[in-house]
Amino acid sequence: MLEQQTSLKVRFTEREAEMLMESRLSRVATVSPDGQPHIVPVGFEFDGSYIYFGGWNLAKSRKYRNIQQNRKVAFIVDDIVSVIPWHPRGIEIQGVAEILEENGRPYVRITPLRKISWGL
Repeated sequence: MLEQQTSLKVRFTEREAEMLMESRLSRVATVSPDGQPHIVPVGFEFDGSYIYFGGWNLAKSRKYRNIQQNRKVAFIVDDIVSVIPWHPRGIEIQGVAEILEENGRPYVRITPLRKISWGL
């Protein structure tokens, strides 16, 4: 069953929040100034409202440059609970990214604007 939500403040179900807090690897998609999509794996943290990621040499990465030009991002966390029976699960989040800094190190905060989850 797909659950979809669009609002200024996305609310996560208990199962969605649990998956986001327990998972550490995801993929984030950005778009270059010429419209080319770019998707890469990132480690992340979730605080119940926002998604955060940083990374080694973040400021020199394509995702960082893309976010500077276009703050819209897509973010996905998924896995396979079992193969027999087939049971995938995941959460796709669309939102806006902000580049922030702490102690001279940049990181990205994603504000979720829309979510779709399945298999939870």
